Amino acid sequence: MENLPKKVRSRKLNTRVDLTAMVSVSFLLIVFFMVTTELAKPKIMDFGHGDRGCGPEPGCSKPDENRILTVLLDDNDKMITYMGLLYSPVQKPKEVEYGKDGIRKELLIIDKKVHQYSAGMGKPEIGVTVIIKPSKKSNYGNLVNILDEMNITGINSYAIVDYYTPEETKLLASK
Repeated sequence: MENLPKKVRSRKLNTRVDLTAMVSVSFLLIVFFMVTTELAKPKIMDFGHGDRGCGPEPGCSKPDENRILTVLLDDNDKMITYMGLLYSPVQKPKEVEYGKDGIRKELLIIDKKVHQYSAGMGKPEIGVTVIIKPSKKSNYGNLVNILDEMNITGINSYAIVDYYTPEETKLLASK
């Protein structure tokens, strides 16, 4: 019995899992989802309602057509502007070119007139409100150009609207 081979027992190794990499990945995923959630929130521009867009009467809720300039953008770099309401415009519709001698000059003149008009109403800080209406035929570059002009002229009260009235559609077709 002395020469019998001894049983070789396997030695159990200590199993230890290193979770350092898993923690790093978890933090990266948390940061990623926090950032994407923040970027996915819709960004909206507050288009001054209430007293800012009010007409000459105190407490009114209608916009003052003497402060509204509409810019219609169409294909072939065509741009038409009018002031007020189309059926009774303060300034008749006219075709304007892009650039410093075109729309920029027009915006500066109108903004100056609106500031003078607003000063007579007791609120000289209120300038022109520009409504930009790109048609389905206009290109993205034209929209960028008019937004650049808003920035250059310092007009910060503007809106981009994709709705055309039937009268505006006829106006674009006729000019």
